[in-house]
Amino acid sequence: MADPFMARIVPQTAEPQALAVQLNRGVRKKHARITYEGRVPFGEALCIDRWRLGNGLTVLLLEDHAAPVVSYHTWYRVGSRYEEEGKTGLAHFFEHMMFNETESLPWGEFDRKMEAAGGETNAATWIDWTYYYESLPKEEVGLAVELEADRMANLVVREEQVESEREVVANERRMAVEDDVHGAADEKLHALAYGAEHPHGWPTIGWMADIEGYRVKDCRRFYDTWYAPNNATVIVVGDVDPADLLPRIQEKYGALKPSRISERPAPRSTRQRRERRAEMRWPTPSEKLAIAWHAAPHASFDHAVLEIIDELWTGGRSARLRRRLVDDMEIVAELRGGVSGLQHGGLFDLWVSMREGIAAERALDVIDEEVARLVAEPVPEAELSKVKARTELFFLGEIETTSGKASQLGFGETVT
Repeated sequence: MADPFMARIVPQTAEPQALAVQLNRGVRKKHARITYEGRVPFGEALCIDRWRLGNGLTVLLLEDHAAPVVSYHTWYRVGSRYEEEGKTGLAHFFEHMMFNETESLPWGEFDRKMEAAGGETNAATWIDWTYYYESLPKEEVGLAVELEADRMANLVVREEQVESEREVVANERRMAVEDDVHGAADEKLHALAYGAEHPHGWPTIGWMADIEGYRVKDCRRFYDTWYAPNNATVIVVGDVDPADLLPRIQEKYGALKPSRISERPAPRSTRQRRERRAEMRWPTPSEKLAIAWHAAPHASFDHAVLEIIDELWTGGRSARLRRRLVDDMEIVAELRGGVSGLQHGGLFDLWVSMREGIAAERALDVIDEEVARLVAEPVPEAELSKVKARTELFFLGEIETTSGKASQLGFGETVT
């Protein structure tokens, strides 16, 4: 598959090329040698430079000197679809484990050092990815480099750490899924859409039986396979100087060895011939409805169209479904939608919470009518222009901060 970044690349500039030559002087270890791969515009005033170490680590650098802050993101190409049956939830489990101790850093020191530096840190996991981020003052960027490189290679994975996090994650599952109607319904919806054998049908947090069954060797193998420089992209956005930052990255990551990672096959087709339904019994004051359609891959044109449809239906106060169900008919208390941005296609889903005493079938009838309307009638240009403007405004808000820019770059690099 062609690299989407390289497909949009502009000619290399002399300054980064000269910096690459300078950085490689005297460097004998091939893993530490750095290559400048090109530049992509980011709006009118900014640009993204792409670098790669000999061990496969990709670095995206976007200089933005608007404020003296830096966002440092590390995106790994591993999420719940990379797991195996019987070992579900390991990607999420390691989102927790990575904040434990390393061979050189005791438990709690990662957070203590970040707090002392005036920074913040967090992480997230989903089907296609896991990422970790730090936002901190520009003079502390070296700390982020040091800490992230350390836990990429030197995490302590022993019985004590595994047992400690097992209980944390099991409790999280109880709260977020087993004791929560939204979490339980979402899990049921994905299992219904994909089936028990498809990785998109597995919960990112994992099945409870799998969480309880993790062994240390399972965890060690998962970490050694996926937490490697050739499976990661480091994105740095903010008030940074490449001549200062890149030698730090070269020094800290250049000694790390790549992992042997086999190309992950695309999940099997999710085509279905008829509607699937399931019913849940839950002690809620009103009926709920979760509905989903299989959606196109994130990089496809059809995915962008579905995002426009989502905004058309559920976005502003004048959105079609919101206006009919919430305002005019007054049968729905809460309505939201979303399109999964997944490499191999996800779900376009709606969540509907009915007003007390009203059957969810009434909302489903209206949704079916709006689907038929989209098929039969073009969206008027004035309405479509308004929806496009709202969608664009939302995206611009997402990339307003350094962390927002880094998130979009990391997501695009990992999922596209």
